Amino acid sequence: MPAPLLGDVFPNFEADTTIGKIKLHDYLEDSWGILFSHPRDYTPVCTTELGRAAELNPEFAKRNVKMIGLSIDSLEAHHGWSTDILAYNNDDNVSKFPFPIIADEKRELAVSLGMLDPNEKDQTGMPLTARCVFVIGPDKKLKLSLLYPATTGRNFYEILRVIDSLQLTAQKRVATPVDWKPGDRVMVPPNIPEEEAKTIFPDGVYTKELPSGKKYLRYTPQP
Repeated sequence: MPAPLLGDVFPNFEADTTIGKIKLHDYLEDSWGILFSHPRDYTPVCTTELGRAAELNPEFAKRNVKMIGLSIDSLEAHHGWSTDILAYNNDDNVSKFPFPIIADEKRELAVSLGMLDPNEKDQTGMPLTARCVFVIGPDKKLKLSLLYPATTGRNFYEILRVIDSLQLTAQKRVATPVDWKPGDRVMVPPNIPEEEAKTIFPDGVYTKELPSGKKYLRYTPQP
């Protein structure tokens, strides 16, 4: 099974997780999904990442996003590690980890999804999983993928921002510029003719003048 590319239907795999066996598409139902991998349980960078993901889980839930972690250790290790993660967050009021973690001890899923980091190995010389992020739409197609090496922790606020952009642009014929955040102006794609843009965007379209004279930098308030 080759690693999925943007626009591909994401593989409907079955896996053992901390909440029991799941089949991905059934678990996601009509939600968006984020599948993100971790090199190993009880490791420092991974603990900070899962701590932040657990903290932000309510924000993802508001956006109709279900989160799933993956690590190459056992379910027993995942359950024990989850307790450490909640303690890292100083979250004494939460006794249950807010999303499932897949146990991929044989690395079969990691290999099939292209998640391994060949430069980072465990004590036996086996490659660790890299820090992958797959965003899956309600249509079960891959909408975004990010790949970090094992040595670099991710920014989950950026992943939230990406979700906001993906969900907006899935509903509206707009694109989001560099560093965009909800409420900022958005861009009118080049494939929308000027006259049509006036109809689609009643709040107005602003075109930035450029030395080339080409009118391709078009902005409009976020619809």
